[in-house]
Amino acid sequence: MLKNAAGYYVIIMAFVDEAKFFVKAGDGGKGCVSFRREKYVPRGGPNGGDGGRGGSVIIESSSRLQSLIDFRYRSHFKANRGTNGMGKDMHGRKGEDCVMMVPVGSIIKDSETGEVLADMCEDGDQFIAAKGGRGGLGNRHFASGTNRTPRIATKGEEGVECWLRVELKLMADIGLVGLPNAGKSTLLSKLSAANPKVASYPFTTLEPQLGVLHIPHRESCIIADIPGIIEGAHEGVGLGFTFLRHIERTGILLHILDSSAENPLEDFLVLETELKMYKKELLDKTRLIVLNKTDIALPESVQELEEIMKDKGLEIISLSALTGVGIDTIKEWITDTLETREILNNNQDELDESPDTDA
Repeated sequence: MLKNAAGYYVIIMAFVDEAKFFVKAGDGGKGCVSFRREKYVPRGGPNGGDGGRGGSVIIESSSRLQSLIDFRYRSHFKANRGTNGMGKDMHGRKGEDCVMMVPVGSIIKDSETGEVLADMCEDGDQFIAAKGGRGGLGNRHFASGTNRTPRIATKGEEGVECWLRVELKLMADIGLVGLPNAGKSTLLSKLSAANPKVASYPFTTLEPQLGVLHIPHRESCIIADIPGIIEGAHEGVGLGFTFLRHIERTGILLHILDSSAENPLEDFLVLETELKMYKKELLDKTRLIVLNKTDIALPESVQELEEIMKDKGLEIISLSALTGVGIDTIKEWITDTLETREILNNNQDELDESPDTDA
């Protein structure tokens, strides 16, 4: 527990975005061999009850979670078995399900084949990772005209068991990408109440950081700060592409460039190349070039960069995250862009739902 600049104590927790785990559903209960033993009923038939079904392992997504940290301390999840059947046609009780909670945005995969089994995109989504075994049949099911006193019952089925993998892709509205020391963490702290680590050495941010930008008269948006990307990241250099999956679902990308660097344009090309090599669809997202650290950059250098980016057809905003100059401008841009995207999405939904008039 650490004290932040405002004097409040904050809890620092590790960020985990992938994990391997084992699931085992409950076995079904055994069927019962039993016969009626009642006074004045000399020929009571079989009355063995069925075994209860085993509990299932269910994965449920929750917006309250932001990390897979719980999987660091627990990797085996087992549901309870069903109870055995009993006499007097009493069936066994169903085993209790094991419900696992994961953050929204988690992807469940088969550990061996890598096949995607479930994509937990909404709060409250559920996926049955392992189904419980059916209970065994009691001897009453085996009575017939030639065998009125069956002395057989079946065992319950075994519950499904397997190894799975969960990967987390943060469900953020905006992703901050850039080379190390471009000022992403400082910008995040200015746009939100987040308190990421800020220092003058590369790779200060070693795991994605989330912040919430509060916008008047509309829902707040989530901003994700992705650890610094360097040349060769798609091949595993530096932190590699370990965290690039977290910007796949963001609607808007902010490319943070250090305008005081030796060659900001080259830095921009490196960033573009790495994003393209990882997944070229990332370049089709709504993007904004943010020239940071203008307080220590040469004005003519900043102006030249602005002209080059505009010639490429890219929107650009110059600011200083450290001093706060330009922060209001980028907040206005984010607000307008989100509202425009929301209008376009609503119009598209209306078109999809409207009947075909030509039919």
